[in-house]
Amino acid sequence: ERIPRRFGFDPIDDVQVLTPMHRGIVGGINLNAELQKALNPGEAGLARMGRLYREGDKVMQIVNDYEKEVYNGDIGRITEIDREAQEVTVAIDGREILYDFSELDALVLAYAVSIHKSQGSEYPAVVIPILTQHYLLLQRNLLYTGVTRGKKLVVLIGTKKALSIAVGNNRTEARYTRLKERIRA
Repeated sequence: ERIPRRFGFDPIDDVQVLTPMHRGIVGGINLNAELQKALNPGEAGLARMGRLYREGDKVMQIVNDYEKEVYNGDIGRITEIDREAQEVTVAIDGREILYDFSELDALVLAYAVSIHKSQGSEYPAVVIPILTQHYLLLQRNLLYTGVTRGKKLVVLIGTKKALSIAVGNNRTEARYTRLKERIRA
């Protein structure tokens, strides 16, 4: 409420919550459920695969769909749920994309997304919860990625201890991709 009031941002389109993890009280799964209740409340909705979709919901495409020309990470808004035709219409980048009810596993709520999924995107305002329960992911590079997604405003919510751990943790896990061997081959 305070960010949109103070800065004139649309709470759904302009403010993006970025979280280090999917699980936990401030993980993406729980935050999406709570933010949906706060930003797009209502009884009506379409329950599919353990998810509740409502008209007006902010959603993210999580797999590439070359036929629809929508790709992993694309964010849009549900504009219509047609129970008779069993279709959901989503506005993404000014286009209306039709999803059959059987295709809804390609969409997840996107009020809160992982910092990892946000790479390559920018948002007018970013809110990042940072708590010690995210201990395994409290790393400087992850925090940097989250903070640099915000164009005009970045708000960190959490504890000084968690922030200190993240800033002080410059270790990254070694990744064994065999890239050098593959390039040589």
